[in-house]
Amino acid sequence: MLWRSLALLLPLVLAACGALPRPFEGRPGSLAARLVQPPPARLAVAAPAQALLTSDAAAQYAAMVAEAMREEALPAVAEPVKPGDWQLELLAELRGGEVVPGFRVRDPAGAEKGHAEAAPVPAAAWQAAAPETLRRAGRQAAPTVAALLAGIEAARRDADPDSLVNRPVRVHIRPVVGAPGDGNRSLARQMRDEIAKLGMVVQEGEAGADYVVAGAVSVADAGAGQQRVEIRWQVTDGRGAEAGQVAQLNQVPRGTLAGLWADVAMVVAQEAAGGVRDVIRNQTGVKR
Repeated sequence: MLWRSLALLLPLVLAACGALPRPFEGRPGSLAARLVQPPPARLAVAAPAQALLTSDAAAQYAAMVAEAMREEALPAVAEPVKPGDWQLELLAELRGGEVVPGFRVRDPAGAEKGHAEAAPVPAAAWQAAAPETLRRAGRQAAPTVAALLAGIEAARRDADPDSLVNRPVRVHIRPVVGAPGDGNRSLARQMRDEIAKLGMVVQEGEAGADYVVAGAVSVADAGAGQQRVEIRWQVTDGRGAEAGQVAQLNQVPRGTLAGLWADVAMVVAQEAAGGVRDVIRNQTGVKR
């Protein structure tokens, strides 16, 4: 049974006569897939002057396109371009009896970075500027624009010699807090070892680290002689912004972890390190 008393089996482990149950094994962290992304630069979607629409319809179209882009997790705003903004130009071209909506991406320097199109729309329907017609055009183009921006970012990382595409990730592990027994020391030591095994560079200080990992343990009475143990690893980037969290939760007999954590710390760190790696991969796009 998974919840067997760890305390009773510790002497057996030390005598090499048995195996310690590993209550955190197979639990890399329930929050590893729900990650917080740092906000990228704004994507300004100004009302178009060359989209074959009236000024009112053009403003409405810009708002609908920005909404469609936000549904693709792009930080789009229907506002005039400001310094530092990326820009999404809205275009429209008459081809025969149809209008083809176009979308041009420009970087903060104004350089064109890519172009996308939506499905053609009958010219009469486009000129009528029904909200559903305009909204459909934005939604059709949004995934293409998102992929285009992702490709631009990937190319930028590939060209940057200091990018995490071209060097190992530098990680600092802060001291763990809140654990009973020797858990704080054991968890931090094991986490450093497991992170290093995954190909990341573990450094002593925070200065120059790409990511910082902070572990915190909380123990609460769960009744019936059990304790609820929660271990939460917060990952922040070099700017101090949260990149994601890894949460591990289990129940153990009361007092089990009041002394030596032994193999428990090793298993916790093995599982949590994989979750931390996923957080960092999600941030950087690097699949090593």
